[in-house]
Amino acid sequence: MIPTLETERLRLRPYVLSDFDEYAQMWADPGVVRFIGGKPFDREASWGRFVRQQGMWHYMGFGFFAIEEKATGHFVGEGGFHEARRTISPTIEGTLEAGWALNTAGQGWGYATEAMQAAINWAETAFAGRKMTAIIDPDNQPSLHVAKKLGFTELARTTYLEKPIVVFERG
Repeated sequence: MIPTLETERLRLRPYVLSDFDEYAQMWADPGVVRFIGGKPFDREASWGRFVRQQGMWHYMGFGFFAIEEKATGHFVGEGGFHEARRTISPTIEGTLEAGWALNTAGQGWGYATEAMQAAINWAETAFAGRKMTAIIDPDNQPSLHVAKKLGFTELARTTYLEKPIVVFERG
């Protein structure tokens, strides 16, 4: 079962089908994908990513949450953990790979830090002792800042899909 987590301003919850249009808009926005592959997702690619979220929870017991503003009920992004089985060195397979993405309206409000701190708190209980990692484009200053605020430290600099990344680990 996918938990619902609450912070002062946010609700981290399971996705619902009615989230899809806003989800697709978020992933089609060049400002959102600038450091996440660099290419906007078309509606079909967004759908594949959207339904993948349920599968992650089903098979792994963790996944990404839909992030909703409590005051407005608006979908503002996603965050949580996945197991992407990426071909990178050093390997991060078997870890809780943290990730977050916010739509343009949700950026700059501290939502990523707030949401991910709640997700980390949940994961530290649900998956006690399991290493957490993250990969971030070295030019993505906002996400680098979030990772450091969340207690991630740099493990390595490498490439993924022929682009430079920084690999972080936590605790």
